[in-house]
Amino acid sequence: MIRALYTAATGMEAQQLNIDVISNNLANVNTTGFKRSRADFQDLLYQTLRAPGAASSTETTIPTGIQVGLGSRPAAVQKLFTQGDFQQTGNDMDLVIEGNGFFQITRPGGAIAYTRAGAFKVNANGEVVNSDGYLLEPSVTIPSGTTKITIAQDGTITATVGGVPSQIGSMSLARFVNPGGLDSIGRNLYLPTVASGDAVTGTPGQDGFGTIAQGFLEASNVNIVEELVGMIIAQRAYEINSKAIQASDEMLQTASNLRR
Repeated sequence: MIRALYTAATGMEAQQLNIDVISNNLANVNTTGFKRSRADFQDLLYQTLRAPGAASSTETTIPTGIQVGLGSRPAAVQKLFTQGDFQQTGNDMDLVIEGNGFFQITRPGGAIAYTRAGAFKVNANGEVVNSDGYLLEPSVTIPSGTTKITIAQDGTITATVGGVPSQIGSMSLARFVNPGGLDSIGRNLYLPTVASGDAVTGTPGQDGFGTIAQGFLEASNVNIVEELVGMIIAQRAYEINSKAIQASDEMLQTASNLRR
Protein backbone atom coordinates (compact mmCIF):
# COMPACT_ATOMS: atom_id res chain seq x y z
CA MET A 1 0.00 0.00 0.00
CA ILE A 2 2.91 2.34 0.65
CA ARG A 3 4.11 1.47 -2.86
CA ALA A 4 0.70 2.44 -4.25
CA LEU A 5 0.89 5.84 -2.57
CA TYR A 6 4.12 6.76 -4.33
CA THR A 7 3.03 5.19 -7.63
CA ALA A 8 -0.18 7.20 -7.75
CA ALA A 9 1.77 10.35 -6.81
CA THR A 10 3.94 9.96 -9.92
CA GLY A 11 0.76 9.71 -11.97
CA MET A 12 -0.53 12.97 -10.51
CA GLU A 13 2.79 14.72 -11.21
CA ALA A 14 2.75 13.45 -14.80
CA GLN A 15 -0.77 14.75 -15.41
CA GLN A 16 0.16 18.09 -13.88
CA LEU A 17 2.89 18.46 -16.50
CA ASN A 18 0.41 17.36 -19.16
CA ILE A 19 -1.97 20.15 -18.12
CA ASP A 20 0.93 22.64 -18.14
CA VAL A 21 1.73 21.74 -21.76
CA ILE A 22 -1.92 21.91 -22.83
CA SER A 23 -2.32 25.29 -21.09
CA ASN A 24 0.64 26.70 -23.02
CA ASN A 25 -0.85 25.41 -26.28
CA LEU A 26 -4.19 27.05 -25.56
CA ALA A 27 -2.53 30.31 -24.46
CA ASN A 28 -0.85 30.51 -27.89
CA VAL A 29 -3.86 29.59 -30.01
CA ASN A 30 -3.63 33.02 -31.71
CA THR A 31 0.18 33.28 -31.82
CA THR A 32 1.45 33.59 -35.39
CA GLY A 33 3.62 30.64 -36.42
CA PHE A 34 3.26 28.88 -33.06
CA LYS A 35 3.78 25.11 -33.01
CA ARG A 36 1.94 23.05 -30.43
CA SER A 37 3.75 20.79 -27.96
CA ARG A 38 2.93 17.27 -26.82
CA ALA A 39 4.01 15.66 -23.56
CA ASP A 40 5.30 12.08 -23.85
CA PHE A 41 5.53 9.76 -20.84
CA GLN A 42 7.32 6.53 -19.88
CA ASP A 43 6.58 3.93 -17.25
CA LEU A 44 9.06 3.75 -14.37
CA LEU A 45 11.05 0.78 -13.10
CA TYR A 46 9.31 -2.46 -12.19
CA GLN A 47 9.70 -4.39 -8.97
CA THR A 48 10.10 -8.03 -9.89
CA LEU A 49 8.55 -10.36 -7.33
CA ARG A 50 8.69 -13.40 -9.58
CA ALA A 51 10.88 -13.34 -12.66
CA PRO A 52 9.26 -14.46 -15.93
CA GLY A 53 11.05 -17.46 -17.35
CA ALA A 54 12.34 -18.65 -13.99
CA ALA A 55 12.31 -22.40 -13.40
CA SER A 56 9.24 -23.70 -11.62
CA SER A 57 10.54 -27.29 -11.73
CA THR A 58 13.30 -29.20 -13.42
CA GLU A 59 11.22 -29.37 -16.59
CA THR A 60 9.04 -26.22 -16.61
CA THR A 61 9.43 -22.42 -16.45
CA ILE A 62 7.18 -19.63 -15.23
CA PRO A 63 5.39 -18.13 -18.27
CA THR A 64 4.71 -14.60 -17.03
CA GLY A 65 6.05 -13.85 -13.56
CA ILE A 66 5.04 -11.02 -11.22
CA GLN A 67 6.22 -7.51 -11.93
CA VAL A 68 4.71 -4.46 -10.23
CA GLY A 69 5.16 -1.06 -11.89
CA LEU A 70 6.21 1.97 -9.89
CA GLY A 71 4.47 4.72 -11.85
CA SER A 72 5.22 7.06 -14.74
CA ARG A 73 7.50 9.93 -15.58
CA PRO A 74 7.80 12.61 -18.30
CA ALA A 75 10.01 11.49 -21.19
CA ALA A 76 9.79 14.46 -23.55
CA VAL A 77 7.84 17.56 -24.49
CA GLN A 78 7.94 17.56 -28.28
CA LYS A 79 7.22 20.42 -30.68
CA LEU A 80 5.01 19.32 -33.57
CA PHE A 81 5.91 21.26 -36.72
CA THR A 82 2.78 20.56 -38.73
CA GLN A 83 1.59 23.32 -41.06
CA GLY A 84 -0.81 25.84 -39.55
CA ASP A 85 -3.71 27.40 -41.42
CA PHE A 86 -3.05 30.41 -43.65
CA GLN A 87 -4.66 33.75 -42.87
CA GLN A 88 -4.91 36.29 -45.68
CA THR A 89 -3.95 39.79 -44.55
CA GLY A 90 -3.19 41.66 -47.77
CA ASN A 91 -0.15 43.26 -46.08
CA ASP A 92 2.93 43.24 -48.34
CA MET A 93 5.25 42.47 -45.39
CA ASP A 94 3.27 39.47 -44.12
CA LEU A 95 4.85 36.26 -45.39
CA VAL A 96 4.13 32.58 -44.99
CA ILE A 97 6.20 29.51 -45.80
CA GLU A 98 4.26 26.89 -47.75
CA GLY A 99 6.12 23.76 -46.75
CA ASN A 100 9.45 23.15 -45.06
CA GLY A 101 11.72 25.89 -43.76
CA PHE A 102 12.31 28.73 -41.33
CA PHE A 103 12.93 32.43 -41.70
CA GLN A 104 16.32 33.56 -40.41
CA ILE A 105 16.54 36.39 -37.87
CA THR A 106 19.67 38.17 -36.62
CA ARG A 107 19.54 38.62 -32.86
CA PRO A 108 21.43 41.36 -30.98
CA GLY A 109 25.03 40.21 -30.87
CA GLY A 110 24.88 38.67 -34.33
CA ALA A 111 23.56 35.18 -33.51
CA ILE A 112 21.04 33.73 -35.95
CA ALA A 113 17.65 32.52 -34.71
CA TYR A 114 14.87 30.86 -36.68
CA THR A 115 11.13 31.41 -36.86
CA ARG A 116 7.96 30.46 -38.72
CA ALA A 117 6.32 33.79 -37.89
CA GLY A 118 6.41 35.98 -41.00
CA ALA A 119 4.88 39.21 -39.65
CA PHE A 120 7.70 41.49 -40.80
CA LYS A 121 7.93 45.27 -40.64
CA VAL A 122 10.17 48.05 -41.96
CA ASN A 123 12.13 50.13 -39.43
CA ALA A 124 13.18 53.79 -39.63
CA ASN A 125 16.22 52.85 -41.72
CA GLY A 126 14.15 50.94 -44.27
CA GLU A 127 15.43 47.57 -43.02
CA VAL A 128 13.11 44.55 -42.85
CA VAL A 129 12.72 43.44 -39.22
CA ASN A 130 10.47 41.27 -37.08
CA SER A 131 8.14 42.57 -34.36
CA ASP A 132 11.06 42.96 -31.91
CA GLY A 133 13.15 44.92 -34.39
CA TYR A 134 15.52 42.03 -35.16
CA LEU A 135 16.86 42.10 -38.72
CA LEU A 136 15.87 39.60 -41.36
CA GLU A 137 18.79 37.50 -42.60
CA PRO A 138 19.97 38.10 -45.34
CA SER A 139 19.30 41.76 -44.60
CA VAL A 140 17.05 43.72 -46.96
CA THR A 141 16.71 47.51 -47.12
CA ILE A 142 13.62 49.03 -48.72
CA PRO A 143 14.51 52.15 -50.77
CA SER A 144 12.97 55.48 -49.82
CA GLY A 145 9.91 56.32 -51.90
CA THR A 146 8.92 52.70 -52.48
CA THR A 147 5.25 52.41 -53.33
CA LYS A 148 5.00 48.64 -53.78
CA ILE A 149 6.95 45.66 -52.51
CA THR A 150 6.61 42.33 -54.28
CA ILE A 151 8.05 39.10 -52.90
CA ALA A 152 8.01 36.14 -55.28
CA GLN A 153 7.63 32.48 -54.33
CA ASP A 154 11.39 31.98 -54.69
CA GLY A 155 12.11 34.86 -52.29
CA THR A 156 13.03 37.48 -54.90
CA ILE A 157 12.19 40.95 -53.54
CA THR A 158 11.18 43.71 -55.94
CA ALA A 159 10.53 47.34 -54.98
CA THR A 160 8.62 49.79 -57.13
CA VAL A 161 10.03 53.32 -56.89
CA GLY A 162 8.58 56.05 -59.08
CA GLY A 163 6.63 53.48 -61.02
CA VAL A 164 9.77 51.51 -61.93
CA PRO A 165 10.19 48.02 -60.38
CA SER A 166 13.69 46.83 -59.50
CA GLN A 167 15.08 43.83 -57.63
CA ILE A 168 16.55 44.82 -54.26
CA GLY A 169 17.38 41.45 -52.74
CA SER A 170 16.30 37.89 -52.11
CA MET A 171 15.31 35.74 -49.16
CA SER A 172 16.68 32.37 -48.13
CA LEU A 173 15.22 29.76 -45.81
CA ALA A 174 16.76 27.34 -43.34
CA ARG A 175 15.81 23.81 -42.40
CA PHE A 176 16.93 21.16 -39.92
CA VAL A 177 17.21 17.38 -39.92
CA ASN A 178 15.32 17.27 -36.61
CA PRO A 179 13.28 20.46 -36.04
CA GLY A 180 11.82 18.88 -32.91
CA GLY A 181 15.28 19.24 -31.35
CA LEU A 182 15.32 23.04 -31.67
CA ASP A 183 15.56 25.13 -28.51
CA SER A 184 12.48 27.34 -28.02
CA ILE A 185 13.57 30.67 -26.55
CA GLY A 186 10.26 32.55 -26.79
CA ARG A 187 9.41 35.50 -29.07
CA ASN A 188 8.53 32.92 -31.77
CA LEU A 189 12.26 32.13 -32.10
CA TYR A 190 14.25 28.89 -32.09
CA LEU A 191 17.94 28.16 -31.71
CA PRO A 192 19.78 25.11 -33.11
CA THR A 193 21.08 22.42 -30.77
CA VAL A 194 23.10 19.25 -31.10
CA ALA A 195 19.79 17.36 -31.35
CA SER A 196 18.43 19.50 -34.19
CA GLY A 197 21.63 19.51 -36.22
CA ASP A 198 23.08 22.52 -38.04
CA ALA A 199 20.93 24.72 -40.22
CA VAL A 200 20.90 24.03 -43.95
CA THR A 201 20.06 27.13 -45.99
CA GLY A 202 18.67 27.33 -49.49
CA THR A 203 16.42 29.07 -51.98
CA PRO A 204 12.64 28.86 -51.42
CA GLY A 205 11.04 26.34 -53.73
CA GLN A 206 14.27 24.41 -54.38
CA ASP A 207 15.88 21.32 -52.84
CA GLY A 208 12.89 20.54 -50.64
CA PHE A 209 12.40 24.05 -49.23
CA GLY A 210 8.91 25.51 -49.11
CA THR A 211 7.81 28.47 -51.17
CA ILE A 212 6.93 31.94 -49.89
CA ALA A 213 3.46 33.46 -50.17
CA GLN A 214 3.06 37.22 -49.73
CA GLY A 215 0.10 38.75 -47.93
CA PHE A 216 -0.52 35.74 -45.67
CA LEU A 217 0.40 34.66 -42.14
CA GLU A 218 0.66 31.15 -40.73
CA ALA A 219 -1.70 30.67 -37.81
CA SER A 220 -0.96 28.53 -34.77
CA ASN A 221 -1.36 24.81 -35.43
CA VAL A 222 -3.16 24.34 -32.09
CA ASN A 223 -6.48 22.51 -32.47
CA ILE A 224 -8.71 23.81 -29.68
CA VAL A 225 -11.03 20.77 -29.67
CA GLU A 226 -8.11 18.33 -29.40
CA GLU A 227 -6.57 20.35 -26.57
CA LEU A 228 -9.85 20.50 -24.64
CA VAL A 229 -10.34 16.74 -25.01
CA GLY A 230 -6.77 16.23 -23.82
CA MET A 231 -7.45 18.51 -20.87
CA ILE A 232 -10.51 16.49 -19.86
CA ILE A 233 -8.56 13.23 -20.07
CA ALA A 234 -5.66 14.68 -18.06
CA GLN A 235 -8.02 16.07 -15.42
CA ARG A 236 -9.80 12.74 -15.00
CA ALA A 237 -6.50 10.86 -14.88
CA TYR A 238 -5.32 13.25 -12.16
CA GLU A 239 -8.54 12.67 -10.23
CA ILE A 240 -8.32 8.88 -10.57
CA ASN A 241 -4.73 8.87 -9.31
CA SER A 242 -5.82 10.94 -6.30
CA LYS A 243 -8.53 8.31 -5.67
CA ALA A 244 -5.83 5.62 -5.69
CA ILE A 245 -3.95 7.56 -3.00
CA GLN A 246 -7.14 7.91 -1.00
CA ALA A 247 -7.90 4.18 -1.32
CA SER A 248 -4.36 3.27 -0.19
CA ASP A 249 -4.70 5.60 2.79
CA GLU A 250 -8.01 4.03 3.79
CA MET A 251 -6.47 0.55 3.54
CA LEU A 252 -3.59 1.67 5.77
CA GLN A 253 -6.11 3.11 8.23
CA THR A 254 -7.97 -0.21 8.28
CA ALA A 255 -4.73 -2.08 8.96
CA SER A 256 -3.78 0.32 11.78
CA ASN A 257 -7.17 -0.26 13.47
CA LEU A 258 -6.82 -4.04 13.69
CA ARG A 259 -5.79 -3.90 17.40
CA ARG A 260 -8.81 -1.92 18.54
